[in-house]
Amino acid sequence: MPNPALPRQVRSILEGAPDALPLNDLLSRVDDFVLECTASDDADVQIYQLEEDLQSIYQEVVDYSGTQTEIFLAVLYHLAPILPSTSVISWFDLVLRPALRDPKLPTQAVSHAKELIITALQKTNEVYVDKIGDFRKRLVELYLLDAFNEGSNDDALEWADLSEEERAKRTHWKHNLEDILVKFGNERPEDLLNEIDRHFATPSARLQLLTLLNVFTYAPNFASAAKILPNLPLMRSLLLSLFLDNSSTACTLEVTLLVKLLPYFAVNARKELKELLPKLLAILARIMCWKKRRASRDKMPADEEVDVDFEKELERETNPLLTISPDIGWERLEMVFNVATSFPPQSRPYFTTLYYLYPSNLLRFLRNPAQYLHDNNITSPYVESWEQALDQNEIRRRSENLVREHNCHPLLIWRDAVVELTEPEFWSKYDISRIVSEAAMLDVRNLAVGLQGRYHPGDTSTSLQPLPREGPDFDDLPTRFLKPIDLSSGRAVISLQDMINTTVALKSNIDLQVIQPTSQWPQSIFSTTSTAPAEDEESDPVAMAVASFDQDPNNVAQAISGLQREILLLRNDLNFELWLSRENAKHIGRLYQDRILMRTAEAERQGLYNKLRTYRTQVTNLTNELHEQKQQTLNARSKYTEWTGELQNKLKELREEKRNWINEAAHLRQAEKDARALFEAQGKLLGDATKQVFDLSTQRKENQHKVDRLHDYERQIQQLVNVQKLFDADFAKFKDREQDLQDMQSRYRQMEMRTESLEKIQAESEERARDYRRQIQRLEFQLSETRRRAASPQLPFTRQQLDAFQKERKAWQEEKAKLQEENNELQEINEELQSMVEHLKGQVSGQGLMAAPRSPIITATHSHSYQS
Repeated sequence: MPNPALPRQVRSILEGAPDALPLNDLLSRVDDFVLECTASDDADVQIYQLEEDLQSIYQEVVDYSGTQTEIFLAVLYHLAPILPSTSVISWFDLVLRPALRDPKLPTQAVSHAKELIITALQKTNEVYVDKIGDFRKRLVELYLLDAFNEGSNDDALEWADLSEEERAKRTHWKHNLEDILVKFGNERPEDLLNEIDRHFATPSARLQLLTLLNVFTYAPNFASAAKILPNLPLMRSLLLSLFLDNSSTACTLEVTLLVKLLPYFAVNARKELKELLPKLLAILARIMCWKKRRASRDKMPADEEVDVDFEKELERETNPLLTISPDIGWERLEMVFNVATSFPPQSRPYFTTLYYLYPSNLLRFLRNPAQYLHDNNITSPYVESWEQALDQNEIRRRSENLVREHNCHPLLIWRDAVVELTEPEFWSKYDISRIVSEAAMLDVRNLAVGLQGRYHPGDTSTSLQPLPREGPDFDDLPTRFLKPIDLSSGRAVISLQDMINTTVALKSNIDLQVIQPTSQWPQSIFSTTSTAPAEDEESDPVAMAVASFDQDPNNVAQAISGLQREILLLRNDLNFELWLSRENAKHIGRLYQDRILMRTAEAERQGLYNKLRTYRTQVTNLTNELHEQKQQTLNARSKYTEWTGELQNKLKELREEKRNWINEAAHLRQAEKDARALFEAQGKLLGDATKQVFDLSTQRKENQHKVDRLHDYERQIQQLVNVQKLFDADFAKFKDREQDLQDMQSRYRQMEMRTESLEKIQAESEERARDYRRQIQRLEFQLSETRRRAASPQLPFTRQQLDAFQKERKAWQEEKAKLQEENNELQEINEELQSMVEHLKGQVSGQGLMAAPRSPIITATHSHSYQS
């Protein structure tokens, strides 16, 4: 198919033209185009041209309706195999991001948008690796900053002001971002975990990232991520957060994440788990030393405002703050939610898992934590030592309660701490679900439920009281009974406090007995005191909230903060329970498969036993029926007399009940009058609030033009500041150029002076050469005269004359050789000076002031000339 035909068909189907192709036919042609581009040599040109056409079509035709967006996403999805990552990134703000925010868009279209983004993130083309990394970073930042954050008070207040439609968009947007990151992490876990670690350094983002990690644990391929996690920087960040952060909420989420990770480490990374064991035990000690936070709000009068700084100071006095070591670059996360009472993280599931994996080392650590950490060369992350950081008495107190509530581990009899770390583990051949289930059965509470289900499967007569939360800090909580739910009207009315109590009871794995429900909100949310309301007290939650707001407006902010923290912890507990249920279901399936074989072998024997038992039961039942018939005949006569007396007594009771109904009707009329008076008072309060909102809206409209003018002034000031910066930069460049010109002029003057000096040296050298040549000519003339004299016949010389002649000849020869050497040196110097002068003249005359610096050869020649 020609390249221009496809954009025309896309445009026609988006415009709804009569001759437009059906969507399935269009997508088939898009697939043909993809195959054509795959086999073509000029595929890049065709793809680029198609992208340009699609950009213009989107800007001209698409009006952001659901149908057009769905069609456009389908076209992009089918073009995904040939689209580069940069193209998908460019479509993100135009098409993909609005599609992920629209809750009304069909599921298939949203899936297309997600797949496009995940495909772009997975491409490893080295040309676009930086852009892909920036896009991945942007997605994580959108999840942290643009999506709803359960741990932010500002987001909670903003959420309360949004409409239902806007809330649906925000929720849809967050779930889609979460789904994209989890699916990408399922394919490329290392990239996702490293990106999370880069954002984990920001304290305000840790709660959101921990929530994302807990959701990531449900990914199908999470085992591969858990296998590499101990060797990634994120593991160190998680451990530092557990050691150094002061937020009990963040610590609770991290401990839950560690409980999920330990079975994966035990199966896929046993060596790394042994290396991390001392630090994991130190984290357990830190959780045990964590004391309950009691803010100063309980002791303040109702009409005073809450001083957050004073509450933090009181918290530092209750829990002494440990100073972070200077060698560790870590920004501490302080108290996130400003609640009246913040309980420490639960150490029970974490203790149970460590106790199952390494029981001997755990008990050895609890005997002397500081010595155990010193023996394993674990450095304290605080300025204080391990002895100062860990409270031995508190650890002993809490560990005694936990050990009492757990079964004796069988391996404690056969192995000590050293053998436990050197020999293969007993769970080395187990799968994750078996480790999770067997570790849970070490808890006495879970074992009691399991034994009850095994030996008394139909016995529901016993009703256990709900157990409080783990740890001795919960001993002072009052015992509460869960109230029943009335289902006769078809609706279940459950109060918030009942939900919290039910969660605690369900986590305790006990039987529940349901009694009368109530619609009352827990008074501890709106009251400044910590006293629990009476069980029989009933009041209107709206009236209670209004009255509490009149007494202390800060109670509302504290209530919101407390509810946010409780919701976050309840979601964390729910996710953890779902994870446990999933792993237990896997373990149950394996046990069922093993059991089905045993049941087949014993089926026939059990059938015979059942028949014998049935026959015996029939004989016993027939004997009992005969005895009962005789007894009923005797009892029928006596019951007639008793029935006559009961009728007389019922008549008296009915008369008394009628009298009580009359009294109760009078009380109900009085209660109706009180309720009407209360409704009138609430109507007045509502009118005052409406008037106040109207006044504030009017004031905002009056001052809007001033605010707009102020924004214009600020924009002009910013423009002038930018112009001033440009002028300063240009002026600085002008100063630099002026200095460069001065330096060039000074170098030019130095070169002129050096050239003159070299010319003088050359003239002197030529004068000396001329003197040497004259001297050589004179000596040669003398030598020729001497030879001529020697050739002419003369009287024989005397011996003294011959010796003098020989000496004079030898002296002349030496002087000749010396002069010859000097002449050669002078000629070489002269040639070098001439070449250097020529080079300098060419440099000065050819390049002027902008001449390049002298070459190293000329500089060396000049230096050699001066030495000569």
